[in-house]
Amino acid sequence: MKKFWFLFYNGFIIPPLYIAVRAAGLFNNKVKKGIKGRKRIFEELILNSSSTNKLNKLIWFHSSSLGEFEQAKPIIEELKKTKGINILVTFFSPSGYDNSRKYPFADMVSYLPFDTKSNADRFINIVKPDAAVIMRYDIWPNHIWSMKNFNIPTFLVDATMKANSKRKYPFVKNFHKYLFRNISSILTVSQADSDGFKEFGCTDNQVKAVGDTRFDRVYQRSLVARSHNLIREDLFKGKKILVAGSSWESDEEVILSAFSKLAEQDKDVILIIAPHEPTVIHLEKIENEFSGDLETIRFSFLNDYKNERVIIIDSIGILLTLYTYADVAYIGGGFKQNIHNVLEAAVYGIPVVFGPKYDNSQEAKELLELGGGIEIRNKKEAYRNFRALFNDEKLRKELGTISFNYVQKNLGATEKILQEIKKTL
Repeated sequence: MKKFWFLFYNGFIIPPLYIAVRAAGLFNNKVKKGIKGRKRIFEELILNSSSTNKLNKLIWFHSSSLGEFEQAKPIIEELKKTKGINILVTFFSPSGYDNSRKYPFADMVSYLPFDTKSNADRFINIVKPDAAVIMRYDIWPNHIWSMKNFNIPTFLVDATMKANSKRKYPFVKNFHKYLFRNISSILTVSQADSDGFKEFGCTDNQVKAVGDTRFDRVYQRSLVARSHNLIREDLFKGKKILVAGSSWESDEEVILSAFSKLAEQDKDVILIIAPHEPTVIHLEKIENEFSGDLETIRFSFLNDYKNERVIIIDSIGILLTLYTYADVAYIGGGFKQNIHNVLEAAVYGIPVVFGPKYDNSQEAKELLELGGGIEIRNKKEAYRNFRALFNDEKLRKELGTISFNYVQKNLGATEKILQEIKKTL
């Protein structure tokens, strides 16, 4: 069976996948950039590895993209407090690689080679990791098998296995049974996920529920964000703030209308809206939505603030800090496809509101069950819930306390993962 799956993957999956990637590179700039970035990958790895201390242990972290890498950072930064540890970070996507090349806690940053057996063996022979940590789901079989052949401990961290996962389809499930068998340790975010992996024949010794490092990461970042002072303290004195983060046009069709109606009833409410894509056209569209009703100002002109009721964020990378000013948060994406990170707001102890498309977020589901989260499905529900929250300070604080306690209760996954990794070193 081992030989069958190896031949099947390398004979029937890898060749057409390689052709598809090369073809996509002709039309997609992101794919093209990834292909180009991998051309000298081995030469660069040899050069970079020669400058690291060979007496140190090397831990290799792999993430698909930037979002998954955020979950790796708490682990990496704690490991680097231990003397004698080098860190190699790899990415599948150009966005992760480009945005992390200067990450100060990594000794080497690289693309992951395309998943052929020869590439995987050559990669392992060059970097010689003492352990490998794969974040969430980006499992490449030839690299897994190569590490197994070289007796390198492999960890799948922040792992999830949904009840309706496509990996459970009959033929695909048999392949993953063999693949998961080659991973040393699978550390899941919940007991339900651990049980899901056990359906693939994973053992109790192999699988353990330790929690999700996203909670640790968002908590770490919130401590830093509180000291940024993006906005003058006196600017919103006596005001109540709704922060709408990572909003799409489909979100804005609902919340902008609801806020306009709310602003008529409550002269102290202010909206800070951070579009997911702050293009000039998008910013102008938001401004036009309020034309004649409410005054707006862009964040870059905030030094000229004259009590405008709507502040439009025209830069990126500051959303987590903006939530520090919020009394209530709306998390975008719920009227498009998938909602964004609810934890970035919940960590500050505020009610979290979002649209109906939240199946991608276990945290949103749990916040709803606990009462710290609120689902809205249309303009009417948005207005009714916003008005209730802003009119009732006691209700607002009660829901906020639930959100805060939810994050606090789930801290600590990083330490548990570190304990598992250190057992192998």
